[in-house]
Formats: sequence, C-alpha cells, structure tokens
Amino acid sequence: MELVTGDIMNIGAALAIGLGAIGPALGIGMLAAKAMEALGRNPEAAPQIQQNMILAIAFTEAIAIYALVVAIIIKFV
Repeated sequence: MELVTGDIMNIGAALAIGLGAIGPALGIGMLAAKAMEALGRNPEAAPQIQQNMILAIAFTEAIAIYALVVAIIIKFV
C-alpha cells in the first residue's frame, strides 16, 4: 500500500487536532475540579471563583482553537 501526499496531510491534520486538544481538555478538567474544591471550602467567594474560572477556561480553550486552525491549514493549504 502506498501513501500519497493527501494521506500524509490527513494524518498530520488528525494528529494536530487530536494531540492539540488533549492538553486543553486535561487543563479544563483540572481547573473545574479545583474550582469545585474552592467553592466547597468557601461558598461566599463563588462570584470571584466563577469569574476567574471562566477566564481561565477561555485562555485554555484558545490553545485547542490554535490546534484546530493548524489542522485546517494542513488539510486545505
């Protein structure tokens, strides 16, 4: 079986988005777990914890979006 350029580009795009999404997924999971622990210890601080959690999730999710952009560039350019 012979691999052609298109096949290699498809594999590269799949690896880019697959491996690029693992880190943010683990990071968001750990972030949410720690936020729930903080809410359990100090329920009065819920607004500050929620605001910081949403901001951190947005920054973490940006990494996955960059991986998606790289995968799209590999696939179509």
